[in-house]
Amino acid sequence: MAAALSSCLALTSKLSNLSINGPSTSSATHSTSTHFTSLSFSASLSHNFLSKGYLSVSPSQRSIRRSVVCEAAPTKKPDSAEKRARQAEKRRIYNKSRKSEIKTRMKKVLEALDVLKKKPDAQAEEVLSVEKLIGEAYSIIDKAVKVGTLHRNTGARRKSRLARRKKAVEIHHGWYTPANSEVSA
Repeated sequence: MAAALSSCLALTSKLSNLSINGPSTSSATHSTSTHFTSLSFSASLSHNFLSKGYLSVSPSQRSIRRSVVCEAAPTKKPDSAEKRARQAEKRRIYNKSRKSEIKTRMKKVLEALDVLKKKPDAQAEEVLSVEKLIGEAYSIIDKAVKVGTLHRNTGARRKSRLARRKKAVEIHHGWYTPANSEVSA
């Protein structure tokens, strides 16, 4: 500890004599010479700078200056319009895939119903496979309405279209008789 204290005192004496001077003014080659004022260090260094791990220098007498420190954020916050644009693009892609799936399912159901309607010797049990396809289409339509991809009226209209087309095929083959014809007959 005594060695550290003696080295500290030696450092203090060296720092008190340290100064930085600029180039001499006698140089004829430079038209404008810069002159640095001497920079001197305070001789009152704290003696326990080695034990605490830091060097403290006593402040010199200066006039009190008030300053405001402004810190810039490391990253700029994203603009809300840009964020909305990104979100809208994500939703557009998501909704596009859902709508495409709905169209594909409806197309499969309608094609299966057209094939069944054109078939002259169709059996009533063949409607069961079409009903399974209709159930899957209904499920996809209902999910799209639930998440907001489709308006509820649009979903209802598409489901109704599938049900009407199925009923038309059943009436065509005589598997279903409407209630109106029974009342009038």
